[in-house]
Amino acid sequence: MDAKVTWHDGLHFTGTADSGHELILDGDPSVGGTDLGSRPLELMLLSLAGCTAMDVISILRKKRQDVTGFEVKTHAERSATHPKIFTAVSVEYIITGHNIDPKAVERAIELSETAYCPAQAMLAKAVPITHTYTVVDA
Repeated sequence: MDAKVTWHDGLHFTGTADSGHELILDGDPSVGGTDLGSRPLELMLLSLAGCTAMDVISILRKKRQDVTGFEVKTHAERSATHPKIFTAVSVEYIITGHNIDPKAVERAIELSETAYCPAQAMLAKAVPITHTYTVVDA
């Protein structure tokens, strides 16, 4: 897998990877950016959320759960000093549907965490990650 970023000006970059899709990166104006795109650490959280979301929804569908809505929220605490790394990450799954089995949800999250999601496996080596979920009846 390969990825690259190409500088435009200031802190504005365009990123591409093997899929060929472009992504805009930029910094906050307070640090010399122009706020034209996502911040790199935001993308780490989005990567985690997207990776585990794809796992969990796939597993729930295989378990024949009647999911009508699904959202994954991630939150990271950061150290106050540079390099301001993540010190804790939480992942919250919100599953909406009909007769959703909480045990199926727990198992899907567990499988994502322990077997399938490479983003989670890598981040977990550096920072503690907690998981919570809410099931909402549609």
